[in-house]
Amino acid sequence: MKVLLDFLPILLFFAAYQLWGVYVATAVLMAATVTQMLAVYWLDKKLNTMHKATLALILIFGALTLALHDERFIKWKPTVLYAAMALTLAVALWGLRKNFLKIALGSQLNLPDSVWARLTAAWVLYCLFMAALNGYVAAFFSTDAWMKFKVWGYVFPLVFIIGQGFYVARHLEDAASPANPAPPPEAGSN
Repeated sequence: MKVLLDFLPILLFFAAYQLWGVYVATAVLMAATVTQMLAVYWLDKKLNTMHKATLALILIFGALTLALHDERFIKWKPTVLYAAMALTLAVALWGLRKNFLKIALGSQLNLPDSVWARLTAAWVLYCLFMAALNGYVAAFFSTDAWMKFKVWGYVFPLVFIIGQGFYVARHLEDAASPANPAPPPEAGSN
């Protein structure tokens, strides 16, 4: 259900764009994201920082798009979000010596600090790549082309997350291997 919740606003945005154009689609995206966040809050009893940032940026950039009747704002929202994520992760890791990925996911994944640092560095690079890619498409292509990029561009996060999954799985196996193997069972005990 959470996966559906994650993709529903963008699917509704794309459908509304095809039917009514970018301004109605922007309003639909804003409403769908508010609804999505209410559902997430209802299910989890909280919103994480990423949810709050996404909601704030969609509402701010969506409102600017509608109020100024300028589609550039909604097209540049992903660039701002990805750049902010990269900056936050980088400053925390290399400036403050805090690993936000480990803080957020450390209770779910038992990984060495060096693996957490590499994962965070990979996320910083990925976010910078996505910010630059979206910025390039938003600046130099039509809104129709940008919209197609938004829909088909979901290949990038899927490939990245699957790659991260393989990387993490390899290190989870290492972490699960006992440093001190259990002693063999005593003879005659069954």
